[in-house]
Amino acid sequence: MNDQVAATATLGADIRALRKARGLTLSDIAAILNRSVGWLSQVERDMSEPSISDLRQIAEALGVPMSMLFAHSGAPAEEHGYIVRAGSRRPMGSGEEGLIEELLSPDLTDDFEMVHSTFRPKSRMQTPANRPTQEVGYMISGRLDLLIGGRPFTVGPGDSFRIRHEPYQWSNPYDEPAVAVWVIAPPVY
Repeated sequence: MNDQVAATATLGADIRALRKARGLTLSDIAAILNRSVGWLSQVERDMSEPSISDLRQIAEALGVPMSMLFAHSGAPAEEHGYIVRAGSRRPMGSGEEGLIEELLSPDLTDDFEMVHSTFRPKSRMQTPANRPTQEVGYMISGRLDLLIGGRPFTVGPGDSFRIRHEPYQWSNPYDEPAVAVWVIAPPVY
């Protein structure tokens, strides 16, 4: 199996995992895309390769940045699904609020995803999130202010935190970046 085939195989599995995590059926997404259920099923089973325009529409329907579907790395076939090299992490999100996220998990087919998050100095989440997930974060460096379920916390290197389907917001009002590893179940990206 060459690198391109391995990357394509991950794409279909990731689309299926994202769709299921959102509680959407093949029919739901096919209707949004104005495509047949059969076509979408073939994409998810890696029997059909979507165009760039298709990927853009799929990403929009799933509420993820296109980079999540487009940025499959060319890992050697024997590493695919097992290893994610530091220079081959998939970027997630737009980075608009000052948060740079990279997927540490090999794909989105597990019951959870693991994310490397870098919070730029003087950045903050503009709108609180409330996702149907359980999340645990581990601080590697820097400090981060969290508001979880209305309760304020400040965490630093070596600290960890948990969010269970409750509103939360983060901010890094400090002069240094904050870096955390974030585990989210089920996958949301």
